[in-house]
Amino acid sequence: MSYETTVAPPPPPSPAGAALLAVPDVVPASNPVASPAPAAASDVVIVDGMVANLRALMASPAAMAEVDAWASSGEGGGRAALAALYEQMVQLQTLTRDTTALEGAVDSIHARIASTCGAYVREVSADQWRVPSPAAVSTATATVLPPPPPSSTEPISAARCLWPVATMMAHVGRALAGMASRQAPLAAAARSLASPLPSSPLAVGARPHARGAATLTCREALNSAIDEEMERDEKVYMIGEEVGEYNGAYKVTKGLLAKYGDRRVVDTPITEAGFAGLATGSAFAGLRPICEFMTFNFSMQAIDHIVNSAAKTLYMSGGTIKVPIVFRGPNGAAAGVAAQHSQDFSAWYGSVPGLKVVSPYDAEDCRGLLKAAIRDNNPVVCLENELMYNHSFDVADEVMDKDFTLPIGKAKVMLEGSDVTIVTHSKQVGVALQAAAELEEKHEVFAEVINLRSIRPLDTATVCESVKKTSRLVTVEEGWPAFGVGAELCASVFETEAFNFLDAPVQRVTGADVPTPYAENLEKSAFPSRNDIVTACLRALNMSLP
Repeated sequence: MSYETTVAPPPPPSPAGAALLAVPDVVPASNPVASPAPAAASDVVIVDGMVANLRALMASPAAMAEVDAWASSGEGGGRAALAALYEQMVQLQTLTRDTTALEGAVDSIHARIASTCGAYVREVSADQWRVPSPAAVSTATATVLPPPPPSSTEPISAARCLWPVATMMAHVGRALAGMASRQAPLAAAARSLASPLPSSPLAVGARPHARGAATLTCREALNSAIDEEMERDEKVYMIGEEVGEYNGAYKVTKGLLAKYGDRRVVDTPITEAGFAGLATGSAFAGLRPICEFMTFNFSMQAIDHIVNSAAKTLYMSGGTIKVPIVFRGPNGAAAGVAAQHSQDFSAWYGSVPGLKVVSPYDAEDCRGLLKAAIRDNNPVVCLENELMYNHSFDVADEVMDKDFTLPIGKAKVMLEGSDVTIVTHSKQVGVALQAAAELEEKHEVFAEVINLRSIRPLDTATVCESVKKTSRLVTVEEGWPAFGVGAELCASVFETEAFNFLDAPVQRVTGADVPTPYAENLEKSAFPSRNDIVTACLRALNMSLP
């Protein structure tokens, strides 16, 4: 089933619109730079149908009169907004053939729809524009296909043309997420990328810091750190699955192949044990590899090289063989990837002597910790978070300096407080800041929030000093409770004089002690929430030690 239209578009509303309307109906199926896995043919048909519907709308004086009426009544942006929406849909048409530019496109289309016909689209449930519920996933493709463009003799309604564009967005999100596989890895992130990004959790934290001089996403921070270190030292190189031609599963290595060539940006087969061993051996020989795992769950295939080869060689060689290697990639739970792809490896690798382990939260962490890891002469595990890649943060000018690094093994006090200490790392730092804001606003409780940044070595000194000030401790992590980072923090406090300052038992907030559920409602309950942290803090404040 396909849609075509032979109706020529009307004169454009503006010079900018002329360029948009000149875009061909069919986008070339290949990309001169990369050739990732395309969407299913049915998905291409759906999006092509949407573009055809918009062309039919713009070709109809009656339908355009509706758009003009919406603009006149203040319920839409008129022809200019429609042209912008059309441009976004043509971009999405490209994405059904090449997903390398997926980020943000779907959400942009939502905004364009709303600006074109505000009152009408408000009738569409916001949930319909997002990845649908499990029930909707089973909906037959035919039920979400748009009606074909009407013939030239049939009246065309602007509402009729725009409605399927709005409702189709849920199907597009599902289709892209359904492409998730190790052959099309970017689609694994489609569910999070297709949803509107919340503002940075820092923005809602209590007693916020001053805004920085620039704004940077975590993805951009990681990319710039790798780029600058490769430029600085020709011994640094990237290796991993699809880090080159595909620009990285999550686009962290975007542009590096074009800049440095395939001798320094090495695409590998799907064999983690192979390329991790190869990279470790090259580090023995004096190179400085950055070894990317598409997800740290796949590092289990390579754990022998990480632990037995990389971590232990300096000791076993009597200090004569250095192993300057970075193992990096997304760690922990993402969204809807189930038990085998949602594990937090912080405690796993944090327990291994010979490794350094960092867990960045924001753009400053990502840039400073990764640059420090690349320059370190020891093996460093960099545990990033997939759901943070597209979050933007304000950063100071110094963060953008090419020699900016953060010390591995030093925590950061994100928010000073006097009543309770919250210690966490990675994505949960943002959740803790939100909890701190609620504690202050609703309970007049001032929490101190500490971002560990580094799991090994662990900055117990900063934690203990905070506990001496607040007399209460809450640890937060997404990993399992048994033998976790929180348990190690508790032991660190118990074994120092900070224990004498505790006025209440330590509270641990962790991931559920189960394999991560696939069901969305259960998955949400399996990881710490703002309410969980608030409850733990209030419990600590209402308890006392005998």
